[in-house]
Amino acid sequence: MMYDVAIIGGGPAGQSAALFTGRAGLKTLLLDNEKGLTKRALVKNHYGVEEITGSDLVAAGRRQVESFGAEILKAQVTLVSKEADGFRIETESGETFEAKQVILATGSNQKLAQTIGLKTKDGREKYVKTVIEADPAGHTSIDGIWAAGVAAGVSVHTIVTSGDGAKTAINLVSELRGERFISHDAVPAK
Repeated sequence: MMYDVAIIGGGPAGQSAALFTGRAGLKTLLLDNEKGLTKRALVKNHYGVEEITGSDLVAAGRRQVESFGAEILKAQVTLVSKEADGFRIETESGETFEAKQVILATGSNQKLAQTIGLKTKDGREKYVKTVIEADPAGHTSIDGIWAAGVAAGVSVHTIVTSGDGAKTAINLVSELRGERFISHDAVPAK
């Protein structure tokens, strides 16, 4: 089965990206190894939320992503390779998936990006040694592979990585459609 987009990484950046691609009607697969750092955080600086554990934030994001039709699977991705009509994604367990576009939201771990052959550079955050080289829209050195969140070099704060995941997904959807994608709902009239 060919997905429109596969997102690798299920933290705030990956889930925000999946929320927007799912809401846009793209067949979306989110692959998460469930080893993200957010689950260990106590978040007190996320807009609109006074305090939440990272674990609760990720669980709420997962419910929201699933409500927009994205499929979420636990998997450790080991390789992404270019195919004629998209990308082949291989996992540690031997499963394979196909997607037309890929978003890497792998946090501070860039082993996969380096295995794929993406250009990387030094990170600027204290605990992030390497990040994926990406332009402001999220494009990487391989056409069709995007980067979002900490993986793309933004600050480790959940509000920042969430926004970057959303931005990258909006840019991806906009490019596919040839016009700016906007996703807003109005409050129902009473």
